Amino acid sequence: MSGSKETIRSMRASRASCLLATAALAAAGLHAPVPASAASAVTRGSVSGTRMGPAVPILPVVATAPATSARAGAACGAPDLAVAAPYDTVDGQARAGTVTLYRNGKKTAVLAQGSGGVGDTPERGDSFGSAVVTGDFDGDGCADLAIGASEEFAGTPVPDGADGNGIVHLLRGTARGLVPAGTLEVTRLGRTRDTDRFGAALAAADLDGDGDDELAVGIPGLEEGGGVGVFGLNGRAMPGKGTLITQATPWVAQEHTETDQFGAALAAGDFDGDGRAELAIGAPGENIGTTSGAGAVTIADLRARQAGVYTQNSPGMAGEAEKWDNLGAALASGDFDHDGRDDLAVGVPGEGLDSLQDGPMYGNGAVHVLYGTRRGLTAIGSEFWSRKTKGIKGRSLNTDRLGSALAAGDLNGDGDAELAIGLPGAGQVLVLAGTRSGGLTANHHVFVSGRAGHPGDLFGSSLAITGSRLVVGSPGAARVTVIPSSVRIGSYAGLRTGGARTLTGGAKGLFGFAVS
Repeated sequence: MSGSKETIRSMRASRASCLLATAALAAAGLHAPVPASAASAVTRGSVSGTRMGPAVPILPVVATAPATSARAGAACGAPDLAVAAPYDTVDGQARAGTVTLYRNGKKTAVLAQGSGGVGDTPERGDSFGSAVVTGDFDGDGCADLAIGASEEFAGTPVPDGADGNGIVHLLRGTARGLVPAGTLEVTRLGRTRDTDRFGAALAAADLDGDGDDELAVGIPGLEEGGGVGVFGLNGRAMPGKGTLITQATPWVAQEHTETDQFGAALAAGDFDGDGRAELAIGAPGENIGTTSGAGAVTIADLRARQAGVYTQNSPGMAGEAEKWDNLGAALASGDFDHDGRDDLAVGVPGEGLDSLQDGPMYGNGAVHVLYGTRRGLTAIGSEFWSRKTKGIKGRSLNTDRLGSALAAGDLNGDGDAELAIGLPGAGQVLVLAGTRSGGLTANHHVFVSGRAGHPGDLFGSSLAITGSRLVVGSPGAARVTVIPSSVRIGSYAGLRTGGARTLTGGAKGLFGFAVS
């Protein structure tokens, strides 16, 4: 048995040879470095070769993103954008990671472990910033901040470069700014630490209807195929004891294997319009029958303790489950048809639409959109978007990886959400407008392109819609593009590409890997 278990662990580590760049770097057939095998002593002071000096002032974060709660309002003002660079060098420690905060386009703070109120110390390979989310976890009207460091080891790192234990740092928003609020790890779920990658994905929403947000933490490396920890349910304070959901949870009751990556992507939305959110959980590595890596997405209602699962073999879903499709690698929720219920976009970046797909790093890519009803999400009438969809411009290539990143939000100010879809292999983002007459439409769709002749930029690897702006990460180039929008009623994205501005970070830090 031990030999078999070690083989599975090796499979997990080889999947993480891209480490945090699961879909993004895969899009161009690139691999991020394997996590470091050991940590060394640290001294405080520098990030990516630039002296930090005294702790950088920390200001409140107010931002929205696909998995960020809409309840986290601007009551405490200040930064409106968080950009993660999980491979930034900090105090000489490679891939320790940073998160940079901005307000009105100006840098206000650089967060790293051991500075600016963040606990712990920066260590080689921690990947602080593997995921970032804001939410109002204590119901005080101020946005709180959660930052994942999925490759953090509680003790000595495993010498073969295996996946990390993982940890999540909490910072509470106050009128004076962000203040430390503790950490979360898998032991708060009653489990012992392993190569779990706790904090690889994050989502915030009011899942129990109590008026404040809960925090969902993806744990895709958990031994039984992954899991999700939910914190703050039923009035429990954070940090505190959480609730663990896995495919083996009795009310979920799904078959599983250790490489499913259940919890690799998360989103939350009120899909039935009852005033409390449900949780969407991606498992892009899930096998469907004998089909490896086809992927699945589970919709979990924590209050009702009910769950349903969608695959490309589900009735009403276009296509069929195929090897390496990776359905559920990206998720985003938004009300695309203005009916008062959230809808769900599900990325399938490995979807092959021609005969040339020949490995897990390839895929034309596609996105399924399931619409909310009074009974929750339904695949009946669902949509299948790709570059081959009627009305969509351009040629579909098997290196596009369309659907590797998703974001939803009202860009044009007409009350329904638009959907942004990343094609990092093509260096583009496709934006579809929502409408009140049937949801998303190809009419007046927009392609936003990165720098011509720079495929290694991986433009479109991460996305967020923050207020009335589209934020696009290019971690291969350490660049983030911020595109404003304006009110334009109807089937228009409302983007003002001429007003775009660029933020830059350290050259090898994967700046822009996550944005919120």
